[in-house]
Amino acid sequence: MPTINSGPGFDLFSYARRGPGRRDHLSQAEVAQIARTVHRTPEVMVKVLTQGAANLGAVRRHLDYIGRKGEVELETDDGRSLTGPDAGDGLADEWNLDLEQGGSRTGLPAESGKPGPRLVHKLVFSMPAGTPAGRVLAATRNFMREEFALQHRYAMALHTDEPHPHVHVVLKAVSEQGRRLHIRKATLRAWREGFARQLRAAGVEANATPRQARGEVTPRKTDGIYRASRRGESTHMRERAQAAASMLAAGRASVEPGKAKLIETRQEAKRAWDVVGDLLMQQGQADLSAQVRRFAARMPPPVTEREWMARELMAAAGERSRQQEARTL
Repeated sequence: MPTINSGPGFDLFSYARRGPGRRDHLSQAEVAQIARTVHRTPEVMVKVLTQGAANLGAVRRHLDYIGRKGEVELETDDGRSLTGPDAGDGLADEWNLDLEQGGSRTGLPAESGKPGPRLVHKLVFSMPAGTPAGRVLAATRNFMREEFALQHRYAMALHTDEPHPHVHVVLKAVSEQGRRLHIRKATLRAWREGFARQLRAAGVEANATPRQARGEVTPRKTDGIYRASRRGESTHMRERAQAAASMLAAGRASVEPGKAKLIETRQEAKRAWDVVGDLLMQQGQADLSAQVRRFAARMPPPVTEREWMARELMAAAGERSRQQEARTL
């Protein structure tokens, strides 16, 4: 099995800094990640679901959901495999979540009238369609064991009912030592990198690079918005689509407040890629340097959510028009 590199990942934007703190050398691990990025190696996803994590009943329902009411195996941090309709309830009791909700270890009064802190963190680890589901599960298992063994209790379940294989993880928020886990942006970045390393160790091509470094322009949505939009029930998406449609109907493109920030970030990314290309050339990596420059040059223009939705609406309208023309021929 390949050795897993546990060092920090490639920080593109550190190469865009001016002055004495500017980076002037690329490590072997960074060169490898740059190659994966410009070759469009599949990107891992690690997502935190925000709803229903501070209420014991909601946690039980989520455990029931990921276990598909006992039909899907729940794998625990101590290596057990649980099935059956009561598996989730048993875990909630075993983890003493009723005591956590009551405030015995959080310092919150049981009847405060306010939602307490999270009892669990609800995570999803996933890869694009076509990735072997068993390897996604193995990589998640190894990541969780390396990160949380003998500290935080957790349970996981593999879902293969959608094209992209994904693993749901329920992670107890307070460790066995009484320390609460807080998930920040840096935490998620480190988790993505760790998950990608475990996948590569399992023989799966995987990468973990920030969206801005890749020039990703498709808007990201919270899990609730995403699922509601798939059902056609998202008021957020409906309102944004109506705003985009109004903009198209008026034949104008209003300047959104976040547009300038998007442009600034893109300029910083391109500046950093230029520096990386120069360093690769200096370090004898001429081919990769040329690939980096092509990659940066081909980044799509940065767009806001409203602009992206307007383009999607125009494309859909064009497709409907072509289909109508085809039917009349």
